[in-house]
Amino acid sequence: MQIHHIEGYIQTILLVEYPDKLLLLDGGCRCDVPVIKSFITDTLQRDINDLKLVLISHMHPDHAGGAHLLRKQLGCRIASVGFKKQWYQGLKGRFAHSIDIMLALYVARRKGKKWQNIYYHPHLKPDIILHDQTPVPEFDEWMVHFTPGHTDRDLSFLHQPTQQMYIGDMILKLRNKFTSPFPIYQPDAYKQSLNKLLQLNITQILMAHDGYTKISAEDIQLLIDKSTNHPLTVVNVIKNKLMKKISYKNRQ
Repeated sequence: MQIHHIEGYIQTILLVEYPDKLLLLDGGCRCDVPVIKSFITDTLQRDINDLKLVLISHMHPDHAGGAHLLRKQLGCRIASVGFKKQWYQGLKGRFAHSIDIMLALYVARRKGKKWQNIYYHPHLKPDIILHDQTPVPEFDEWMVHFTPGHTDRDLSFLHQPTQQMYIGDMILKLRNKFTSPFPIYQPDAYKQSLNKLLQLNITQILMAHDGYTKISAEDIQLLIDKSTNHPLTVVNVIKNKLMKKISYKNRQ
């Protein structure tokens, strides 16, 4: 087993290679699909049909954005959670979907990337429904773990032989320091997910935006201690800023 780190539009694309098949840890952005295809055929010199499965940790543009297009063009299957309600459900969900796309484009601009089309369908239709603490179908070295907090349906994937865990956006690294993601919709669940890393004695993580790194129990505990106790979302941030402005004007 070899894990390849490919530079995506705003994230690290992690492609797992086996002699007879390939596994993608998250689907990247829509515009990453040609990058993934080129890496498989040109760099690895593998058949495009060797990509068998795309795991989706959560529904943000840089994780689920390329999934449907990869399935359409390569014939691979998609695996994720099976919630009855879609993450981007209804009018509020569509608004959140638009906000998340704009945030992704903002990150791309900050990284010096050119504008690209990253629009994707807000509703995910997986071929395989994943369940907590069960092996990934066809790739039973990998164990599924339910780790919500960043959203209500985040998944992480533990490679049991090496004890490396792909954690999506559960933890980020900025200026060589570990930090929590934005947004955090479920702060209590987020702390429980971090505690799961401690319980599993995870010391090697694969992050969606930095790739492989080592992490200590002290690093994880510090994140738990510093983590927000209230939902930290775009809407809440805007509300708090407005309230501060109103309060400031009333004091004048």
